[in-house]
Amino acid sequence: MNRTRAIIAGAVLLGIIILVLLNNRANISAKSRNEFQGAIPVTVAEARSQKLSETLSLVGTITAINDVAVTAEVAGKVTAVLAGVGDHVKAGAPIIQIDDELKKAAFEQAEANYDRAKRDFDRFKSLRAEQSATESQKENAWTGFKVAEAQYIVARRQLRDTKVCTPIAGIVSARNVEPGTMVNDRMVVANVVDVSRLKVKLNIAEGDAFKLKTGDRVEVTTDVYPGTTFEGRTTSISSKADEGHTYPVEITMENSREHPLKAGMFGRISFVSLAPTEVLAIPREALVGSMKDPRVYVVDGSLARVRTIVVNGEAGTDLMVLSGLRAGESVVVNGQNNLKDSVAVQVLK
Repeated sequence: MNRTRAIIAGAVLLGIIILVLLNNRANISAKSRNEFQGAIPVTVAEARSQKLSETLSLVGTITAINDVAVTAEVAGKVTAVLAGVGDHVKAGAPIIQIDDELKKAAFEQAEANYDRAKRDFDRFKSLRAEQSATESQKENAWTGFKVAEAQYIVARRQLRDTKVCTPIAGIVSARNVEPGTMVNDRMVVANVVDVSRLKVKLNIAEGDAFKLKTGDRVEVTTDVYPGTTFEGRTTSISSKADEGHTYPVEITMENSREHPLKAGMFGRISFVSLAPTEVLAIPREALVGSMKDPRVYVVDGSLARVRTIVVNGEAGTDLMVLSGLRAGESVVVNGQNNLKDSVAVQVLK
């Protein structure tokens, strides 16, 4: 038994000695190969922290602050046109006149009935106070007066509606009728736009929507007035995305007297109030692989070590690094095609 144990112990000891010798031989061989091959020359750049002034510029269509389709409230024949295309009109100004002969006659009749019913009610009210009329007679007179009053109000409104008026001040951009045209109830007869102020509606990607806030200043430029910048403000940012996962944003701006803008023009909207952010930047050439799996070689002493990073976008020729690097670390920007992880490098100045 003792002899068997001694044989086993001797075999184990011999195996350990053989493994140590083989490992030493492998290390010596690897060291010899590295010394033979030498360090790989590379060029590096320092990961640096910088403030990035972010800008967002989009093209949109400039529209009027108010664009109203003026409709007829009564049917009839147009007897007069009171405003033409391009005319500036005040709020409440008539644009067309519809034949009012019958409406005027109906109004005069309703007015006469109203006056008579009012006198009758006043008389019965006085008689009732003197106990010379019954309460029923007074109530009947009151009912007749209210019916006549309602008919008078309807006739007055119908007569007034024979003049089709604009509800807003602005410029007549379209007129769809001429004298003699027959119009129907709710028919659009003209269009009036208010361009004293303008607005632009845009759709912003979800990543940008959360960087904006109402009241932010924007700059608007157009091809019509090159070199001229108009100032506007962000007035609304929708809280709900559309089907394309973008958020509607509305910009308002004052129209310029020196350089008047028209509804329908294209304008480039630049959001200039975005706060600068501090980011870690490295040259685009340092990237190994793709943007989906970004990696770089970081010089650690005399060795180049591969590092996985998270990229937050691009700014010019730089990559914005979200994590994986620290400011001041050196990344390889030239010669990385010959590198593997933990290979010796020589940094060229």
